[in-house]
This record gives sequence, C-alpha cells and structure tokens, in this order.
Amino acid sequence: MKKKAALHNLGCKVNAYEVEAMQQLLEKAGYEIVPFEPGADVYLINTCTVTNIADRKSRQMLHRARKRKPDAGIVAAGCYVQAQEEAGTKIEGIDILIGNNQKKNLIALLHDYEQHEDVKAVIDINHTGEFEELYVDSAGDHTRAYIKIQDGCNQFCTYCIIPYVRGRIRSRKPEEIVKEVERLAKAGYQEVVLTGIHASSYGMDFVNPKMDLETWAGMEGEKWDLLYLIRQIHKVDGIRRIRLSSIEPRIITENFAKSLSELPKVCPHFHLSMQSGCDTTLKRMNRHYTSGEYFEKCQMLRKYFAYPAITTDVIVGFPGETDEEFETTRAFIEKVGFYETHVFKYSRRNGTKAAQMPHQVPDQEKAKRSQILLDLCQRKKKEFEDGMIGRKVEVLLEETVEREGILYRTGFTKEYVKVEVTADGTRENQIVELTMGNE
Repeated sequence: MKKKAALHNLGCKVNAYEVEAMQQLLEKAGYEIVPFEPGADVYLINTCTVTNIADRKSRQMLHRARKRKPDAGIVAAGCYVQAQEEAGTKIEGIDILIGNNQKKNLIALLHDYEQHEDVKAVIDINHTGEFEELYVDSAGDHTRAYIKIQDGCNQFCTYCIIPYVRGRIRSRKPEEIVKEVERLAKAGYQEVVLTGIHASSYGMDFVNPKMDLETWAGMEGEKWDLLYLIRQIHKVDGIRRIRLSSIEPRIITENFAKSLSELPKVCPHFHLSMQSGCDTTLKRMNRHYTSGEYFEKCQMLRKYFAYPAITTDVIVGFPGETDEEFETTRAFIEKVGFYETHVFKYSRRNGTKAAQMPHQVPDQEKAKRSQILLDLCQRKKKEFEDGMIGRKVEVLLEETVEREGILYRTGFTKEYVKVEVTADGTRENQIVELTMGNE
C-alpha cells in the first residue's frame, strides 16, 4: 500500500515552485499525494518568514498538521526553518527540519526518519554558492508553469530578512532551465513564468557575484543575463508566453526594454518592485534608486510596449515614515498609474537594520495608511481595465466555471487581466483572440 503525503505551501512563487518539485520527488518515490486532511502519513509544509504574519501562518499550519494525524511524520521546510535555526530557536513538535538548499534531499531525509533517526538538514545558507537543482516536469496548473531561475539576494534592504535565510545570489545554468522548459512544453504547457528571489541579478554570479546591479545591467557584450535567458526560452517550440514574476527597476535600460518588445512571446506585464514613492524613505530602506529613476523606467516600458500592465509592491508604516512621506508615496502611486499594487504594512524582522530604527510607526497608523492605498489602488486598477475595453487581446483559458447552469471559461490576457467567456466552442489550455468588452 502506497504511503500518503500532503503538502502545503506558504509564501512566494519561488516557494510554490519548490513545493511542486518536492511533490514530484515524493511521487517518483512512490508516495500518493492527498489533500491536507486526516489520513496522510507525511505532512510537508513549505514555510515563509517574510513577515510576522508569515511566521504565524507557518506555525499554525505545522500545528494543524500535527493535530490532523498525531502519528504522522511532520516536515517543516524553507525560510521559517532557516530563520529559526539561524536565531538558535528550537521548533517543537516537528520530525524533520529542512532548510533552504536542502529540499532536494527530501526522500533521503524521510528514509532517515523511518530509521528512527533525528533529522535536521539546515546548512549555513550565507556561505554557499551552490544553486539547488530542483526539477518540475509537470505543474499543478495545466496551462502555466513557474520556473525557478535564481535564488538568493545581495541587496540587503534594511527591512528584509530574505538575504539572511536565502543566502547570496545563485543562478541556475541556462541550459538546465531550457531543458525544463522543453519538457514542460512537451507536456502541453503554453506559458512559463520566470521566478527567483532576485531575478534581476540572474547570471551575475557567473561573472562576479559581488558586482553592482547597475554595472551588470549596463555591461555590454553577450552575457548570460536575464535577457539572454529569455531569448533562449523564446526559441522553445510550444511555449507561447514568457512572463516575468518580479524585477528591479534598475535592470530596465533602453536596450532591455527594446529587446523585450521585439520578442512576441514576452508578456507586457511587469512587476517592478518599488516599496516607497518617497526618496527619503527609499534611502532608509537602502533601495538604491530614487522615485524619479523609478518613474523613468516605467516610461521606458511604455515607450516600447503599447499598453503594458505595470504592477508593484509598497510598504506603509516603515520606521520614520511621516505623514508627509506617506503623502508623497500616495501621490507617486497616483502619478505612475499602476495596474495593481500590493500593499504591505511594515513588519519588524529581528536581525534587520530597520528593526532597530527609531520612530517605529504604530500599528493603528499603518492600518489607516494601508486602507488609503488599498482604496487608491482599487481605483487605479479599474482605470487600467477600463483602458483595455475595445483592445484585441489573446486569452489563455485556464478553468471552467458554472453559473446559473451556464458554463464559462476563465483565463488571463498577456497583461494578466482576468477574462471570462462562454464555454461553447472552447476548451481549457486554449488561446483565443477576442476584443475586450464591458462584461
């Protein structure tokens, strides 16, 4: 009888890719993958530690797994595990601890656990240059697949714990990425999403891992950078779309924007990490660019793409953020005209510089500012979607839904605008051309 495994993921798209890769390892080892309900022999939670809320959710899911089946093997993997180990904090009630860069060893670690051995696999992540090779031949989504191209970060933004739990930048060899894309294309996937902890620095470690991002972005001549990688993937038959997850504004040059616009498979959907629209706040965050430079990069994309969807992240209530600084950010968001903005209340992370900064903003004020931006961002989203009306688009149909006895297909445009069409004459994983309407 097959052993049963249940998996749950928390956090970013990199985590989502890693949990799919671990699921594939389990399947190849003979495990049956089951829902997160009582009855599994192994529960695996891929954790997150980017905020206090992420920490709490990680703990809650681990406790929930233990409660579902007390005698099951409980596996905690990922960033929360790495952070707790770095801090010397013991995680109680967990059978197997797997830090970052050790997930490929999941099956061997489960074997050790079955031999009644204490199992802990957590390395000093800040002193490794190895990219952990994990592979995905199929993904949970039958139309879109995430591809992890890079790990780690060298930026050390003052609020961010991620460089401490993910380590320094490590890039995956382009030939290995292309092989994975080819396998996914043969499996029927039409869209790939390139993701990483700091994807903009892809390839830098092949030359000099300590190089500044601006130097890397401006370096002329052929190099294994993000643009090179996109061009290689663009050659893969069967792949119709290439989408970028999150990139830094500093990587956008005239050459980068122009070159991407000449590759028809590239989706005009750019998530440019921002965090603040106020220069003084950006400086305290150690973000390495100004609001003016950020705006210039947005305009550069709009120069080469007809109607690009630009999305971003913003943090409210960063230490020292005054009412005036917040208003500057609010006005900047209004000026840029993002399609979507993900708003986060600043979360104090022990071990980061911002955690020790004076003038911490009260939670009540963070909540107030967050709501102001959420309301603004909802309005800007509607404005962008209204601007799509009458445009000819391609929609990759992904799911079938039923409402009042009628079947519909839902999917996304290349700009990542969700669209719904009647199911008649269509199928899932089909790309259809249509003109955007009001309904």
